[in-house]
Amino acid sequence: MKHFTKMAAAALIAGVTAGAAMAQELYAPNLAYRTGPFAATGIPLMNGQADYLTMLNARDGGVGGIPVNAEECETGYSTEKGVECYEKTKGKAIVTQPWSTGITLQVLPKTNVDMIPILAPGYGFSPMADGKVFQWAFNTPSGYWDAADMIIQYLSGQGDLKGKKIAFLHLDHPYGKEPLPLLEAKSGAMGFELVPIPVGLKEMQNQSAQWLQIRRERPDYVVMWGWGAMNAGAITEAVKTKFPMENMIGVWWSGHDADLAIVGDAGKGYKSISWSFPNADAPVMADIKKHVVDAGLSKSNETEMQGVFYSRGIVISAILAEGITAAQAEYDTAEISAEQLRWGLENINMTEERIKELGLEGMVPPFATSCSNHTGHSGGWMLEWDGAQFVKVSDHLKPDTSGYAELINTKAAEYAEANAPWPTNDACEG
Repeated sequence: MKHFTKMAAAALIAGVTAGAAMAQELYAPNLAYRTGPFAATGIPLMNGQADYLTMLNARDGGVGGIPVNAEECETGYSTEKGVECYEKTKGKAIVTQPWSTGITLQVLPKTNVDMIPILAPGYGFSPMADGKVFQWAFNTPSGYWDAADMIIQYLSGQGDLKGKKIAFLHLDHPYGKEPLPLLEAKSGAMGFELVPIPVGLKEMQNQSAQWLQIRRERPDYVVMWGWGAMNAGAITEAVKTKFPMENMIGVWWSGHDADLAIVGDAGKGYKSISWSFPNADAPVMADIKKHVVDAGLSKSNETEMQGVFYSRGIVISAILAEGITAAQAEYDTAEISAEQLRWGLENINMTEERIKELGLEGMVPPFATSCSNHTGHSGGWMLEWDGAQFVKVSDHLKPDTSGYAELINTKAAEYAEANAPWPTNDACEG
């Protein structure tokens, strides 16, 4: 692991600037979705990502003195369009950011051949945590199974779950099905009943049938794995059917301020696990205002910038920049290749000190990656809607990965066998 101080970063920039004079850019395309049924959640994330990298370009000349080109290729969250965007951008890309579990699953085999790392922060295929098997894929800083584990941990902290009933309201899409293996295992081990309730893509805004089932089932808790229009639809139905909001918890993609703002005070008590948090007083926000907002370079607005998803976009780009920085230092070059970035993403060490140096205090938990650990398992915080905004209602929560390490290894091995011949990083020792 490498830890970079401000002085070290300055020395790096000085050392590579001469070599970077001929370099044009670091091409880090983003397979964005500012259109379609998921646009409401995609837009603030893309804006946060773009604003952070724009700030680095304006303030520091990029990363290591070389500008980052985060060109967006619009997918509308369509898997087919996402694959087209991947093929269109892969030629000079040092990374691909699929922004959909479905797209991630489609490009996963391609990255082995093209040797381009996938950066899928907090989403994608959960077994990607096994870096020995998925050597080109990263779901840093925390994965879906981490989220499911922390949610169950939190609920068990409210009382014994044995004999309880948990409804799992989820998008009927690869993303929504991701936590099922872990939740099913937890159900058997802890003695609670799991009731999966899928929501089709055409049902996102009209979930009357799903909430009629929830009323019949009378679950003790509802765990929501929603996205886009599904979130607002579910929260509106929960309020309408008078489901106790304090007993409803969403994954981090179901904790969007704008969705809760629709119901306002009626949504009080709703919770969401999260590996990011907005901190308006963090130094990075002042730098973004100075170099991006005041310069008229942002597509965001004041309300959006106070939200969870905009700040998460900032954290995501900061993670990418850390991977680039690590690779530049290791290979003594500013204009790194995709293969070199893979090493960088495997050697991120986001300590509390480094988070402070980056001006991200309180916005992301500490975590570290390695060649075998492509997730980092940062954990996060339980957030609660107070009627106007999300607030932290827990200390830093950590997933108990020992409870599903075998599941990760088993599912990774199954995937590799089903997609044989599948190259693995046999030299990786940890």
